[in-house]
Amino acid sequence: MSVKKKPLVVVTRKLPDSIETRMRELFDARINLDDTPMSAEQLAEAARTADILVPTVTDHISADIVNQPDCKLKLIANFGNGVDNIDVEAAHARGITVTNTPKVLTEDTADMTMALILAVPRRMIEGASVLTEGKPWAGWSPTWMLGHRIGGKRLGIIGMGRIGQAVARRARAFGLQIHYHNRRPVAPKIAEELGATYWESLDQMLARMDIISVNCPHTPATYHLLSARRLKLIRKDAYIVNTARGEVTDEDTLIKLIEGGEIGGAALDVYEHEPAVNPKLVRLAKAGKVILMPHMGSATIEGRVEMGEKVIINIRTFLDAHKPPDRVLPSML
Repeated sequence: MSVKKKPLVVVTRKLPDSIETRMRELFDARINLDDTPMSAEQLAEAARTADILVPTVTDHISADIVNQPDCKLKLIANFGNGVDNIDVEAAHARGITVTNTPKVLTEDTADMTMALILAVPRRMIEGASVLTEGKPWAGWSPTWMLGHRIGGKRLGIIGMGRIGQAVARRARAFGLQIHYHNRRPVAPKIAEELGATYWESLDQMLARMDIISVNCPHTPATYHLLSARRLKLIRKDAYIVNTARGEVTDEDTLIKLIEGGEIGGAALDVYEHEPAVNPKLVRLAKAGKVILMPHMGSATIEGRVEMGEKVIINIRTFLDAHKPPDRVLPSML
């Protein structure tokens, strides 16, 4: 009796050991053991040889890759919630199914967002560096390293999806007043639970907030949503926290406004030209004006394992000729 051939699955980055082991058991899995990011040509080659590709946010799966005449891909099972690294429309037109891993990283990302919301006004990183970098410290003083109180401040959330709502729940527990801008208002029950005020006009909300949290996905519609014009609406003593995508903010303008004292500061976990980080941001961080994190918002062991499990479920469901639970269509973006 012939044994059914396992599909070739190419995984572009190193995943948790338990996930890689399970993939080897189920599929003909080609694993990236040293975690070196694949080049555009390597991704193109993978598309020509694999049945299924498992990319991550760092892998740009362009229309050129999926439109190769000899592209073999049947499924792109993204290891990540966002799919802005994939030309979903081109893949769909080619008959390639695209899936993602939603509802896994909500709490982890909201935890990191809340940590940064606390850290910026209270100057936590700046204060910690005094002890770790050998700076002089004479002991407690009533007027030294003063930050700002959190309770009672207005938090403006851009994007009130799952993560935005999770951030709002945490922030409300700290006494922040919750405001938000979204494509449409959330359900009345959710708004009442969160005590959230909806702003149809992003411009009007930005001009009135003490802290602004970016929690929307990166899509063509949200590219530079925080444009140069909108950034100039923000109050001089306000802060911006971004754990979503760097492309949502005009980073160059943000830097200029912080340098000029026109915005109080920022905490960034994502960058417009990631993994490159603007040297001016690094200088601002050293001066205590911004906090910079290396895209750690969703970096928990539990989260990464759950992401991998979702990838496996999507692949197995697809191979069983059923609709994967986390299929992404162009109309959804």
